[in-house]
Amino acid sequence: MPGPRKFVVVAVSVLSLVACCGLAYWQWQRFESANGTFQNLGYVLQWPLFGIAPAYMFWRMRKLAQQQPAEAPPAAEPPPPPPARPRPAAVDDEDDELTAYNRYLASLNAQEPR
Repeated sequence: MPGPRKFVVVAVSVLSLVACCGLAYWQWQRFESANGTFQNLGYVLQWPLFGIAPAYMFWRMRKLAQQQPAEAPPAAEPPPPPPARPRPAAVDDEDDELTAYNRYLASLNAQEPR
């Protein structure tokens, strides 16, 4: 990782942690006030985790980048398309109403704009 980029990553991580710890302190003050609720206490516990998230994200990206091989493996050929489904054989003893309904559906499909 280049020097300036590393500085920016560290600065964003520290700034995020400081801001989120400040928000946690604010929620702690709200919890201790007369109007405080347990929801404020929940935020007290959540804000530091939000502050740590950018540092964890950059650490995890760095670990994943180190695990990647130096050269990408050659691209494999795409798998062949699945075989076509066999169509069911036409039944001669179909219902006349069903045949008329299927013709009606086919005409509606033909009229639909593409």
